[in-house]
Amino acid sequence: MSQPTGAAVSLAEAPPAAQPSNPLAAQRVQPLRRPGRWIATVIVLVVVAQIAHGLATNPFYQWDRFRYWFLRPTVLDGLLVTLEVAALSALLGLIGGVLLALARQSGSPVLRAVSWTYTWLFRSVPLIVVLIFLYNFSALYKTLSLGVPFGPAFVTFDESKLATDMTVAVIGLGLNEAAYAAEVVRGGLLSVDQGQHEAAAALGLPKGYQFTRIVLPQALRSITPNYVNQLIGLVKSTSLVFYVSLLDLFGSVQTMGSTYPGDIVPLLLVATVWYLILTSAVSVVQFYVERYFARGATRTLPPTPLQKARAALTAFRTRLRGEAAV
Repeated sequence: MSQPTGAAVSLAEAPPAAQPSNPLAAQRVQPLRRPGRWIATVIVLVVVAQIAHGLATNPFYQWDRFRYWFLRPTVLDGLLVTLEVAALSALLGLIGGVLLALARQSGSPVLRAVSWTYTWLFRSVPLIVVLIFLYNFSALYKTLSLGVPFGPAFVTFDESKLATDMTVAVIGLGLNEAAYAAEVVRGGLLSVDQGQHEAAAALGLPKGYQFTRIVLPQALRSITPNYVNQLIGLVKSTSLVFYVSLLDLFGSVQTMGSTYPGDIVPLLLVATVWYLILTSAVSVVQFYVERYFARGATRTLPPTPLQKARAALTAFRTRLRGEAAV
């Protein structure tokens, strides 16, 4: 019985060696075309170009007067007052907000009721009303005293001398800020999973240690962006202290605008740019604080603006090289 030999196999049955095993691998992948995105991009660029052209060419803005006023001592003095009021009010508001949030979480019904009432009251009353009320507080109480409740006073203060314009502004903004900060802190504490509390209690950790080392670091990831948003609002709210006779940045601009009516628009632009600088600085700090507390919560930390620029530049160079090779 004869055996088939390899020579008997037809050459036509052999697979062609020149054909690739995967034809799709040799084809270049084309990205999905999105005409709507390109149309929207063009429209936005045209609008932005028109706005920029109007800002640069409209003589009504008086950019020469803007440069004159931008670094004037009067404006810089008002800027320092704004920074001082914002910093002190933020500190007072944060301390008050933490205390109010802890009181709201307390087991005492009196502390919970007081905390809720304070938050309800100051979130309901406009800030300008609070400032004007405190500014005229001496009409209600001419003296303040420390001593036995409903008994003799040991120390007495003259309220009109104690409540300076700076004091009224800081206390008014701080009291108002504390009400909002309390809700931000309370929301951050409530965002921590209940299992974290149970696990810490199961390990027998003290209450203070549980709060400072387990609960608070996790809550800060939620507290930070919301509270920084409050800080930005606080920086802008400092413009209201002008109504209690404190010359901050906005007050200085308003005073100069009354003295030089022809420079009202450039003076308002000066105030606008300085507020943009201040809020942008707060936003930069917010980014790095959020990045710090993101450790352990994400696999990779969010890139910094410099890292994003380097990655975009590297991707652009790689794309150019790929197109040149093709």
